[in-house]
Amino acid sequence: MKNLKSTLVVAFIALFSNGVFAQVDAIDKSGLAIGGYDVVSYQKDHKAMKGTVNFAEQNEKVTYYFTSKKNAKAFKANPKKYLPQVNGYCAWGVAEKDSKFSINPETFKVVDNKLYLFFNGDINGAKVNTLDIWNKDESKYLSAIDSKWAAIK
Repeated sequence: MKNLKSTLVVAFIALFSNGVFAQVDAIDKSGLAIGGYDVVSYQKDHKAMKGTVNFAEQNEKVTYYFTSKKNAKAFKANPKKYLPQVNGYCAWGVAEKDSKFSINPETFKVVDNKLYLFFNGDINGAKVNTLDIWNKDESKYLSAIDSKWAAIK
């Protein structure tokens, strides 16, 4: 019985850790942005919060979910203020690798009122958090990101 409990605990931890590092497309096949996370909450509440279909808004044929009617209204009034940089792709991937990487919506940074999202997950058995890499040379990445994005979008 003790071995069964140990096995279940290990399985639960493995399942949970995969969920923590789950990646999403910047915009999925249904047109939903960043896994349904509320883009306003990143700036207002300084945290990643999953929105709901009950408070959905569209911007340029992309659907965004919000945690409240108030956040949905704020977005509708000024989407440019809240939209993630580089269309929600991994900021480090664009700035350093000239590539569009999926993101973990819970790995983010707001710099000068701009939202940047990052990859944070498993690559070939190794945990990679591109926000940690970004933080080591942020000024370099910030100065490169706009021109790199213009070239690859």
